[in-house]
This record gives sequence, structure tokens and C-alpha cells, in this order.
Amino acid sequence: MRWDNLRLTATGDQADPAVPLFSGGAVTRTFDTPEFRGMTFYEIRARSIINRVPAASQVPFTHTINPYRGCGHRCVYCFARKSHEYLDLDAGADFDSKIVVKVNAAELARRELAAPRWQGGHVAMGANVDCYQRAEGRYRLMRGILAALRDAANPFSILTKGTLILRDLDLLTEAAEVTEVGANVSAGFLDPDVWRAVEPGTPAPHRRLEVCATLNDHGIGCGVLMAPILPYLTDSPAQLARTVREIAASGATHIAPIVLHLRPGAREWWLAWLAREHPRLVPRYLELYGRGAYAPKAYQERVTGQVKELAARHGVGRASPARARRLPSRPAGRQRPQPQQLTLL
Repeated sequence: MRWDNLRLTATGDQADPAVPLFSGGAVTRTFDTPEFRGMTFYEIRARSIINRVPAASQVPFTHTINPYRGCGHRCVYCFARKSHEYLDLDAGADFDSKIVVKVNAAELARRELAAPRWQGGHVAMGANVDCYQRAEGRYRLMRGILAALRDAANPFSILTKGTLILRDLDLLTEAAEVTEVGANVSAGFLDPDVWRAVEPGTPAPHRRLEVCATLNDHGIGCGVLMAPILPYLTDSPAQLARTVREIAASGATHIAPIVLHLRPGAREWWLAWLAREHPRLVPRYLELYGRGAYAPKAYQERVTGQVKELAARHGVGRASPARARRLPSRPAGRQRPQPQQLTLL
């Protein structure tokens, strides 16, 4: 969606005239707290919240809910950066600091899930930007969304780098009583220096693995999206072995390794960062990604093959997490879709 011919109302600090106009009744806010300093939040009332995934997309779900646009996690490589340009904002600093907040997300979710045309498809959250980014600590949109999914007994999954998901553990376990609930945390590497450099707004990787362990302990099957694996930065045999070992220790139900991909928007931002921080690697990256967004197939197969061998060696997936009770019935008129888990971006 774009913000053409719409009026912006400012609160607190003055409005930025360079920012495109947002939907009617939108409000800009800034918060003078360390975690939100330099960030602007655009509170809007969205027209809809459940999005259908294009049929050509190769993802294991049919619908998504995205309560936010832009992300304070500020991951340099984030593939969703390009989407900010659809709002006439840039894919770099604006994506990191100008966050769109759909304040009526829970209300819309409840209404759309109850609509006669809704057939109960699997809903993925966190597949574009993180639904448990720092802004969620203030806006608390996910509680209302999860309550709506629980009440509709609608299957869903969550992918996150955030620890805020544990605040909603009660709702997740309640939902797991009546439908299929899946979760994945994203942790591509454990190196603290790389983490601070390329994921500066996220909780530390070891804290994400603690989230994985806690979810599994409470019967919410949680795996790890080992992504992205960064060529020449986090792909050495020793680094891969350490990361898989720690993931296994968290009790992850599975590991899905994904090598860095550089789509437009993310590509420019990543290469600019690389030129500043690791200029010697720029030629090697241009060799790997010179023909497109993905590293050569042989490289991907070698790295993901190593991860899969390590996962098998550590027994990832052999132990089942505690299972929450499943109620035998489902609201009349709704057929339960086949359970799906979000394992790929």
C-alpha cells in the first residue's frame, strides 16, 4: 500500500515533511527512550490484515499477518527491505527507523477470521518483518491477534528473532489446545562480533535459543531457521559445528539452514556495509552473487549439507517436545487444514 493524497497528524515532535503521507487518521510518534531513540512510528488503521500469499511463492503457508512494516532489528541483510520502497520510503535507514504500526490489527484479524468467506488457511507471522520486534513491547498487537486465532481455532506459525514471544506463552499454549501451532526462531550464527555488527537491534543469539527451549518445554514445537549463513563470515566448519551444537542443545525440533540471499534493496545495503567493514570480501561476494540474489548452487549444497550432517550427528529432531492437549472438536462449518510449519522464508 502507498500513502498517496492522505493527511498525516503529528504528536510529540513535529512531523517530517519529507515523509510520504499516510492513511486517514494516521499519527506519528517518537519516544524518548534508549530503545526507540531516532525512530519514528506511524500508527495507521489498516484496511485489511490477512494477506494471501501469491500462488507462485514457494513457501509452506497460504496467508500471512504482518502487524508492522519496517523493523527495528536493523538486520543489514534483511530481504524485506525492498518492501519499504512501496511506501515511498527507502530500503536502508528508513526501513530501520520508520516503522508502520497497524494499530487495528487485532480487530481486523478477529473480523476477517469470522468472515464466511474465510476457509481457515494456515497463517504465518514474521515471514516479512518480525512481529516480535522491539515495537511490539510497546504496542502489544500480537496478544489480540493470537487471541483471535485461538478463538477461531485457526492454525498458525511464528518466525521470530525476538524474545517478546515468551510474554504471550499463555496464549500460545491455549491456542495449541485447539489448533496446530508452530514456531521457529531465527539464529544463523553465534559469533558475538558478527551479531552486533549485522543484527544490532536483536536479542543475542543465545537468548533466541533459550526461547526455543522454553517453547518446546511448554509443548509448542519450535525449530531453528539457521539463517542467514554468511559466506566468509559465519560459514567455516568450526562455526557451523558450534552453531548446530548449541541449536541441538536447545531441543530444537528441526534445523533449516539457509545461505544468505541478496535481493534488491538488501543487496545494496549489505554491499555498502561490507565495503565499510570488510572491504577485502567485496570481490569475493561479487563473485558469489554476481549473477543474482543467490549464491551458486554448489556452494549452497556444500554448506547446507554440512549443517544437515551435523544436525543428524547431534540428534536434532529425535526427541519430541511435550505435547499440549488437543480438544477433539472444531467450530462447525470449518474444516481443519493440514498442519504446516514455517521452515523457510
